[in-house]
Amino acid sequence: MARWEPDARGRLRAAAMDLYTERGYEQTTVADIAERAGLTARTFFRHFADKREALFAGSAALQEGLTTAVAEAPDSATPMQAVAAALDAVSPMLGHDREYSRRRGAVIASTAELRERELIKMATLAAALGEALRERGVAEPEASLAAEAGIAAFRVAWEQWLSIPEDRDLGDVMRDSLSRLEALVAKR
Repeated sequence: MARWEPDARGRLRAAAMDLYTERGYEQTTVADIAERAGLTARTFFRHFADKREALFAGSAALQEGLTTAVAEAPDSATPMQAVAAALDAVSPMLGHDREYSRRRGAVIASTAELRERELIKMATLAAALGEALRERGVAEPEASLAAEAGIAAFRVAWEQWLSIPEDRDLGDVMRDSLSRLEALVAKR
């Protein structure tokens, strides 16, 4: 594969995933990834800060999608309705390649460093959602409670979506997760 071919970033991500799956995350170097992609290590570092970011590079776009959707929710929306709208807005971004997501999840689950990074990502998303809710005028602790509950529902829905055999839409699974959370809270 020639280095001038298009989509260097996509080729690097695909090469990283293949190598992480074949060899393991810890046994794969940036040089290995670049070589597999037909590129140089220098090119890798133009696209990613380190080899973890080949798995987490979409986090900023996800956060932006969530916070934008909260800001754009109708003024009449409750905090949980705004969070639900945000989750619904990002589901197409996340739910388009279930097989890649399953492979990514397996790589993350196999490495403590990556599990920690995933937890940090989730905490960052919850903090960003909480801030977006506060900017809408939601007081504390309601803003933080709604944000944390939304991320918890997201995580449960994500794991269900990856594990269910049928080809359900991620947005449907997220809406179901939020409905179940609502039912649980109503039973208290």
